[in-house]
Amino acid sequence: MITSALIPAAGRGIRAYPKTVYMPKVMLEIDGRPIIERNVEILRDSLGIRDITIIVGYLGEQIRERLGDGGRLGVSIRYVECPEPEIGLARGVLLAKQFFNAPFITLLGDELYLNSNHGELKTLCAQPFDAVCGLLRTEDLHQIKRNYSVRLEHERIASLVEKPVEIENDLLGCGTYLFTPEIFDAIEQTTPSERSGRVELTDAINTLAARGRRVLPFLLRGDYFNINTIDDYNYAQYKERAARFPQYKTSVVIPAFNEEQSIAYVVRDFRDVVDEVFVVDNSSADRTAEVAREAGARVETVKLKGYGDTIRYGLDHATGDILVVVEADFSFRARDLDKLLEYLKDADMVVGTRTTRELVEQGTNMRGPVRWGNVLVAKFVESLWWGQQPRFTDVGCTYRALWRETYHKMRPLLHGTGPELSPEMMVAALEARQRIIEVPVSYHRRIGGESKHSANYFKVSQTAFRMLRTIMRKRLGRTNGRQSQRLAEHEPRALRDVAP
Repeated sequence: MITSALIPAAGRGIRAYPKTVYMPKVMLEIDGRPIIERNVEILRDSLGIRDITIIVGYLGEQIRERLGDGGRLGVSIRYVECPEPEIGLARGVLLAKQFFNAPFITLLGDELYLNSNHGELKTLCAQPFDAVCGLLRTEDLHQIKRNYSVRLEHERIASLVEKPVEIENDLLGCGTYLFTPEIFDAIEQTTPSERSGRVELTDAINTLAARGRRVLPFLLRGDYFNINTIDDYNYAQYKERAARFPQYKTSVVIPAFNEEQSIAYVVRDFRDVVDEVFVVDNSSADRTAEVAREAGARVETVKLKGYGDTIRYGLDHATGDILVVVEADFSFRARDLDKLLEYLKDADMVVGTRTTRELVEQGTNMRGPVRWGNVLVAKFVESLWWGQQPRFTDVGCTYRALWRETYHKMRPLLHGTGPELSPEMMVAALEARQRIIEVPVSYHRRIGGESKHSANYFKVSQTAFRMLRTIMRKRLGRTNGRQSQRLAEHEPRALRDVAP
């Protein structure tokens, strides 16, 4: 029976820039949990492993902080420091030699498995072996070229090739292994690769195979992702969220102040397509709360400082896994909700844009100067946070959707009480290293009264001033909150010396 495991997690993950500038690749979160934590859970739940060694290097303190000694996860974790992550995977594995005098499992820290059959590895433990390699059948030959290929003979692995040029079969080599301590000798006796200049773990296993040792295949099932690039990460995030999407509860938050004439239209429009319509009534002088409640909304009447404060209260107290913000004046419609939610599978926050003229109803307040003002300020935000690769054309669109976990990461960075909260949320998401996608939404004439923030050019100017002031304060670092401090502490100096 195998009782111990090794997780190499020391690499820099350069190809996953810009995410890995400020965190190790294994700490990238998939649906709210880091990849390495998910792999610890596979070892614990599928294989019964409780003794785990993790090799850390680049920004390894973040791994230590998250996983600790493993007690929270019901395992025991020790850490081995790799002083030079550039030495490569095989030499990194060699650093843990003293802790393994019996067969052990190795699971690469930056590979993601969903609904896998790792538990079946136990059946191989009773057989004699010198190494076991996890393989996955795939039609994507390009993926094999990025990993390693194998050649099978008589139910054994006869040879392995790291990042092959020619592909012989549909077997994709994955980062799941069973090793005996002989792997350490093989690593020491394997010459560096001409391609990389380092000893490759695949070549070391090939050394065992060439000696006639029992190197066995193990066929994996489920979804597998080798997180090399930011595109790999985004795709893995999408696949996990999409698979679980029907399980998530959606709340629509509607900030309201004296919106008696329109609020029922908004509530009825959304109530049948979401799990909760939550109207936050900021002590209206009219029947806003009563009308909203009669239309089917959950309503709370509170005394708050303004529009932004009301939105924050709603997001704080909504019950959904997915949080949607919409105006109370019926300028946005539920027909666009599916669009936002579909993109939310691929992002941490989705914001609407009202600058697509084909989707703007005639007679709205998105007149030429207002529309172009939003575009210019949005591009200004892009330029200030260029390193985070945003793409914005509207800073004032209330209609947006975000994950609850994303909001929790942003929450300590949100302080605006008025319309400035809209761009502040976008900037806070960038500061919290979240992915934002902007999509066009339909924009209609409001029902009842006039906009409190853009009814005339004087109010537009006031709103624009508050937004720009908030943006510049953020850019100059004049914010507070424990999370912004924590981000600064974890952010390498190299990143802080350039525009974020």
